[in-house]
Amino acid sequence: MRPEPSTAAAPSPAGPPRPRIAALDVLRGFALCGILLANIQLIATAGTAVVAPPLGDAAPWLGLPVFSLLFGIGFSLLLDSAASRGARPRLVLLRRLLALLVFGLAHMLLLWPGDILTFYAVVGILVLLPCSWLPRWAVAVLAAVLVPTALLTTVGGPLMIAGLLLAGSSLARYGLVERIEHSTRGPILLGLVFATGAAITLWLQAAERPVAGPALPSVTSSVADLMLTGVYVCVLLVLLRTPLRPLLRAVFAPLGRMALTNYLTATVLVLAASRLLGLPIGQSLTAALWAVGAILAIQWLFSALWLRRYRFGPLEWLWRWATWLRRPALRRETP
Repeated sequence: MRPEPSTAAAPSPAGPPRPRIAALDVLRGFALCGILLANIQLIATAGTAVVAPPLGDAAPWLGLPVFSLLFGIGFSLLLDSAASRGARPRLVLLRRLLALLVFGLAHMLLLWPGDILTFYAVVGILVLLPCSWLPRWAVAVLAAVLVPTALLTTVGGPLMIAGLLLAGSSLARYGLVERIEHSTRGPILLGLVFATGAAITLWLQAAERPVAGPALPSVTSSVADLMLTGVYVCVLLVLLRTPLRPLLRAVFAPLGRMALTNYLTATVLVLAASRLLGLPIGQSLTAALWAVGAILAIQWLFSALWLRRYRFGPLEWLWRWATWLRRPALRRETP
């Protein structure tokens, strides 16, 4: 089998972290914002919100597909890194997924049953890990089969997550991830493809008649939302190649670098705002939007201040420790 390109030099588990890809941190922070928008009312009311999510039915698509792709990318980047450090890289990945499962189960059982980390961990163990033995072209083909199948079936959720995780993994294995920091034409062309697909599916959705039944509009709506998400991502990648890059990094990267910590603490903050402060998040769209802004502002400030002194977020540090079975250095080196 032809060797696949390495994505970055690997440091020792206890040493300094590998050079980060800033675009991935920005996209991860962007996805976290979308996930909070989609989930805040459901978290506040244990799934019984009486008004629509802040962004309507498209809200989950703003963050979940991006988050899933990034998880698959991170999986393959870590596999590549682990392979360069030892002879049992998949054992490292298994420990990482099991640790994520622990985080997810704790979140699900103690705070909110709508946790997504558990699904990522389970799909990672059952799908991503076995597929790491397949050639990268096979992983890409499998992703290309699972995503459309998920859109056309009623059990699309698990299949969609699996397909997007595999899509992210194949992007990393083909070496495309390391190019996103240096390409403008690629995101522009891909964004035009996504925009065309979104326009076509939205036109088909608007032209559908009621006699077509509920299934067809559901499919076209999901496809349109997925295409629009691709447009959002491509626009962000293009903007990162403009003078707006420092601003986008300042806004989204701190959130993205501490994605695990921020995802879990967002639930705590939402529950505190709704149950301790009595904010009507589940009953008022205005209250939900104000709560989203306040929570993101708090998390951004905490993340920015924390990362000035420490290499990783607190839960990211624990996750890294469980992955490598060695305690990584947490504090940044000072002159």
